[in-house]
Amino acid sequence: MQKFFTLKDLDVRGKRVLVRVDFNVPLDKKTNEVADDKRIRESLPTIEYLAERDAKVILCSHLGRPDGKVVDNLRMGMITARLGQLLNKNIKKLDDCIGDSVRDEVARMNKKDIILLENLRFHPEEEANDETFSRKLAELAELYVNDAFGTCHRAHASTYGVTKYLKSAAGFLVEKELRVMGKALEDPDKPFMAILGGAKISDKIQVIENLLKKVDKMLLGGAMIFTFYKAQGKDVGASKMEDEYADLAKKLLQNKKIMLPVDLVVAGKFDADAESKIVDVDGIPGGWMGLDIGPKTIGMYEEILKNAKTVLWSGPMGVFEFDKFANGTKEIARFLSTLKAATIIGGGDSAAAVEKFGFAGKLTHISTGGGASLEFFEGKKLPGMEALEESYRQLR
Repeated sequence: MQKFFTLKDLDVRGKRVLVRVDFNVPLDKKTNEVADDKRIRESLPTIEYLAERDAKVILCSHLGRPDGKVVDNLRMGMITARLGQLLNKNIKKLDDCIGDSVRDEVARMNKKDIILLENLRFHPEEEANDETFSRKLAELAELYVNDAFGTCHRAHASTYGVTKYLKSAAGFLVEKELRVMGKALEDPDKPFMAILGGAKISDKIQVIENLLKKVDKMLLGGAMIFTFYKAQGKDVGASKMEDEYADLAKKLLQNKKIMLPVDLVVAGKFDADAESKIVDVDGIPGGWMGLDIGPKTIGMYEEILKNAKTVLWSGPMGVFEFDKFANGTKEIARFLSTLKAATIIGGGDSAAAVEKFGFAGKLTHISTGGGASLEFFEGKKLPGMEALEESYRQLR
């Protein structure tokens, strides 16, 4: 069992609290306004808890990939505006995340004030987990809270380095992610089913291997299925696949828990309006590519899932961004929303899909961390969590 301080273990009254949030949200390409505020909304319980208890709340996050340089359209201004609307409160955005001017602004904070530091990744030292940068961040505060599950798989200054200098705790979001997904992996209600999709088997090998030890059935979709078909000697046409992983796929298929689609929606080209048809997996025409699972597969998968008590889903069933090839992903999401089961979506494209199709509110948990949840499902220790556990060991 993981041991770390939680928010409720901290005496935050009147204290300066540095909170690592994950405000790396999509922005509208035309207006640069926040296009999806889910991650901001998920951070509100932690921020409100601290402010209600008279803390001085110092928020820090990255946005996009500025690669250690100042990029004007990746400044945190639009994020600040959206956060202020959600909290119905004036939020001050600073022009940097370290330095004299930042220290001066923090020193002027009153109880319940909330400020947002400028994009952490404008400094290359953030991703390098630089010790001096970590210390400068830590000097702004008296306590540290990590509520950014989406970055817990990174050993960066704001997720790892700062914990050496401050008593550190998990925020409500991180605590919830670990509780729900931890139970699924360590003590799931059975039958336990996994649904894995996505483009590449290479991205999911460790997830597949780790989950096969735990699940009753594993249902596969997405382009990675074509590497498995290739391993079975099937003709996959022009479908996307990874030849170099065919031998591994053949070995994995010895495990009878793995289920593959029996029919597919195929297209003449990768295009939203491409000509398409439904074929059995042995009947992919030459030059055509599979872009979604077919109706027989949807029915088969629903039959397998209907008695599940825990379902973990990572990766879409097809190219859900194109309406024509979204049905497999949409129908599986719809079916999961009807189950009396713990339904857990592992962030990334799967989360985007269930949000897009309107089923998010009917599922048990949608992770805010794509890469972090993937590494968690692989059974890896997340550096951000290791840092919190070390703080607990040192200071309990």
